[in-house]
Amino acid sequence: MNIDAVKEFVKKDGIVFLTYGGFLSQTLIAGMAESLEKETEASHIGMGDSSNILTIFIELAQNILNYSKTKEQENDENKAEGLVIVGKSTNEMQQNYFIISQNIVAIQDKEKITPKLEEIMTLGKDGLKKRYRELRKSGKDSHEKGGGIGFYEIAKRSDKIEYSFSPINEKKFYFQFTAFVNLKAKE
Repeated sequence: MNIDAVKEFVKKDGIVFLTYGGFLSQTLIAGMAESLEKETEASHIGMGDSSNILTIFIELAQNILNYSKTKEQENDENKAEGLVIVGKSTNEMQQNYFIISQNIVAIQDKEKITPKLEEIMTLGKDGLKKRYRELRKSGKDSHEKGGGIGFYEIAKRSDKIEYSFSPINEKKFYFQFTAFVNLKAKE
């Protein structure tokens, strides 16, 4: 789901309850996660689904911290900038939550991330769980290093994921990632 699709979706039947674009920090992520937690509680979402939405949001925000390649003007240092959107649609049969992130990544990070995402797209739910356990046990692709186990965690907690890389120039790309969590409507 791209940004234009989000705008169209909201016009029809959606609600966006968290949108942030700009510099991210651990403190800001914690504050937004707290706000999301309150929103999911107010929406009477079950603990498992609420946990999935929060975990996905935090993982995507952490990816922005790890991979953003936006340059500061004065000192030419990278800063963690990106866009995060969390929203939902409601119809009579199902509530669909979506979590979108977008940021600029270097070609080296694109080349590191793409094989992992391609593998994830080929795995079913059982395959994702198995691969996630293997990565956890091996210590390879740990959370601390970025771009590893977090994508498996997101996919494991999502009903569907989408991603794309759009070139900016030869060295940088816009990286957009969307995760969907579907909840059953209450009887």
